[in-house]
Amino acid sequence: MEINNGAVLANEEGMKGKKSWGCKANERIIGCDSTIRGTVSMLTSHLNPHDPRPKVPFSQGDPSPFPSFRASPVVEDAIVEALRSAKFNSYSPNCGVLNARRAVAEYLSRDLPIKLSPDQVLLTAGASQAIAFIISVLATPGANILLPQPGYLFYNTRATFSNLECRSYDLLPEQGWEVDINTVKGLADKNTVAMVIINPGNPCGNVYSYHHLKKVAETAEELGILVIADEVYGHIAFGDKPFVPMGVFGSIVPIITIGSLSKRWVVPGWRLGWIATIDPNGILLESKIMESLKVAGSSVIAAPLASHHNIFNLDKAASETNCFGFQGAVPQILERTNGEFFERILNMLRQTSDILVDKLREIDCITCPHKPQGAMFTMVKLNVSLLEDMKDDMEFSIKLAKEESVLVLPGSSMGIKNWLRIMFAIEPDLLKDGLERIKSFCQRHAKLN
Repeated sequence: MEINNGAVLANEEGMKGKKSWGCKANERIIGCDSTIRGTVSMLTSHLNPHDPRPKVPFSQGDPSPFPSFRASPVVEDAIVEALRSAKFNSYSPNCGVLNARRAVAEYLSRDLPIKLSPDQVLLTAGASQAIAFIISVLATPGANILLPQPGYLFYNTRATFSNLECRSYDLLPEQGWEVDINTVKGLADKNTVAMVIINPGNPCGNVYSYHHLKKVAETAEELGILVIADEVYGHIAFGDKPFVPMGVFGSIVPIITIGSLSKRWVVPGWRLGWIATIDPNGILLESKIMESLKVAGSSVIAAPLASHHNIFNLDKAASETNCFGFQGAVPQILERTNGEFFERILNMLRQTSDILVDKLREIDCITCPHKPQGAMFTMVKLNVSLLEDMKDDMEFSIKLAKEESVLVLPGSSMGIKNWLRIMFAIEPDLLKDGLERIKSFCQRHAKLN
């Protein structure tokens, strides 16, 4: 009876009003749920499960499932050897294993006028963690950072988490997506701490010339801001411009370079990246930036040492599952991967980019302003005024997924509305099929004259 009375009293109390709890979500995090993965997941949810045709993934930069982009056997053998050595089952040092950091320093130094030391390298769990570390270190009260538009929106997301103000500078499609230097100068003020430059470009597929990068470095020096050089797609250049690392200009302005194994070695699921400081004038040392990055690195377990998949089923695991990259294999991977592997990947990208540009010319409502020269993407302009029932790039992408099982990334996900990012690092036949589906979709939804 007492229990029943208690229940009645509790119910009556609940009717009067709910108890107020002090816990509350950080609304800044909720408000920045706009990552590429989040957008791809949303688009995938709109796929028609009854469509017998294969899904065409133009939306995310992961060519690893396709046979033409299979990782090198040298890389796989290095993984197996490191695992079987039993030397890499422990926690990693906070900054990463010395031999792996030394290997990264030597790899980067091949293209620089100075030789980097292992102390200038910090290993991370992919480039995403590298970005998170850098943003957290630079997010001092009142500071702002300059980001390219269109760009890689993860920078905006992490800056929002850290309460670092983002200011977007323009890239110029009619000039090969070069940095609009004037907008950079107009945006920077005394609280600007850095500018990000992505080369080769994600999402634009551009490759910057030596002359343009030098101009960027000189502008940053004039403004007194450091340059964060996102070179995750470093050396993936298959057009008429060679890849030039931003670190070449380290004597002009301090450079923080971000890189990873993910794209050049076609192992995005391994999650091994790095931060390197190129700063012969000691500006970053004086400002304690590298020291702060190491402290940030010590706040989490460092880049993974060993993978979790079954090494005796490596062929299947490498093509079908995510595995953690690991540091014990890094020296062999960087030193032994031969030029033939890289050239094969570049030839495939050159071929698929040609197919992409040729097929896009057949689609009236889509324009490609600049043929991709590097990375795995291109940005194309969507003219929604030519379509009967499309209000913007997001609606276009959702309906395309529903009707054609083709996933493209809306430009809104990268800060530029009514554009689309198309990834072309897939099998040529599937690429052609996907583009034909986009063509049919646009014709079906075209406005009648």
